[in-house]
Amino acid sequence: MSDPQINSKLSVFILILLVIFCPLGIDLYLPAFPAMQSGLAVSNVHIQQTVGIYMLTVGLGQLIAGPLADKYGRRPIALTGISLFALGGLLAANTNDWHLVMAARALQGFGACATFVTAFAIVRDQFGHKGSGKMITYLNGIVCFIPALAPIFGAWLTIQFGWQSNFIFLVIFAVLGFILLFLLCPETRPKDTIYSGHILDFRRFKPMFASSEFMFNASITMVAMSAMLVFVTTAPEWVMTQLGKDISEFTIWFTVNAIISIAASFIAPKYIQSAPKQSLIFGLALLTLGGLLMIALGTVAEPAAFMLPMYIASIGFAFTLGSAAGKALSGFAQQAGTASALIGVMQMSGAAVLAVLTQQFGFSAPVQVGLHLITCLVYIGLLWSSKTHIYYSTDKG
Repeated sequence: MSDPQINSKLSVFILILLVIFCPLGIDLYLPAFPAMQSGLAVSNVHIQQTVGIYMLTVGLGQLIAGPLADKYGRRPIALTGISLFALGGLLAANTNDWHLVMAARALQGFGACATFVTAFAIVRDQFGHKGSGKMITYLNGIVCFIPALAPIFGAWLTIQFGWQSNFIFLVIFAVLGFILLFLLCPETRPKDTIYSGHILDFRRFKPMFASSEFMFNASITMVAMSAMLVFVTTAPEWVMTQLGKDISEFTIWFTVNAIISIAASFIAPKYIQSAPKQSLIFGLALLTLGGLLMIALGTVAEPAAFMLPMYIASIGFAFTLGSAAGKALSGFAQQAGTASALIGVMQMSGAAVLAVLTQQFGFSAPVQVGLHLITCLVYIGLLWSSKTHIYYSTDKG
């Protein structure tokens, strides 16, 4: 390949297509949780675990998918991932056994991890250090259309055709995505991409682990994502079962949150580009504020007491994710796939582990979400400390 640069509009379309798989695999079937619980004859905790195993494999799979994207290129890894996503959807749609659904979700997670990590690598290939944070935030805004629209469509599918129809739709989407990517996506891997050793030689991640700046910013994405994961897995049961609201009201509250996230994600990039560190602190502050309000209003049995603090946190998430992920990637231009993979592991698998840990304490949904959010206060303290340069350099690189 002589030139990894491609038309900017085509590049953005490809990136949107790639990043959509991961959230669509979660948000589409959230309204189907009660129907799945009944159809599979399992508890709500078991249904929540279908999201947890998906997130876990999305993250862990990137330990392999990232290096593979550096070795073989972005395109073949993305196409393979979409194929696995489709196969998992087929299995989930054709079984009434919870264990097989879990296996199917793990397969879909491995597929989504490939599209996720290649999307981040392409961002670094195409937009460089300075443009990565801005593009990641724009993509986050576009992806926020998924939780705005997918639950509405998923609710309709569930009511009309049963919970399995959600997974049939995911198969159809994957097939169409495979065709489009096959026809439109060129290879973007730079010629100077560094790859050495065996695929399972995890020593390739040593430079990232050795970078306090990388680990600091990547861990921020992990904690922020853990709060979002806890929210999406507990919200259906909290709003529809504990608070007694129907599927339509749940969808409305969830959609409003997505709209707020969309708006914030399109406003945030210009601030991230001009004042990245200040934008990160602002985002972390909003996440913390949302968490404090969530816990304070935790005993109020109304959806607003749960959702309004989440709206504040969602704005904070938009400012935080792009700032932190872009900064973490900034020092690894020649290992973008590998660095993106490690961020993905922390952001997905790490978030899933944190979510599972707090589930063991039996907290209510507001308290559980709130605890994850207020953890961001630690990062604010470090950014304001005298050692801030260790975690967040001010060089323009």
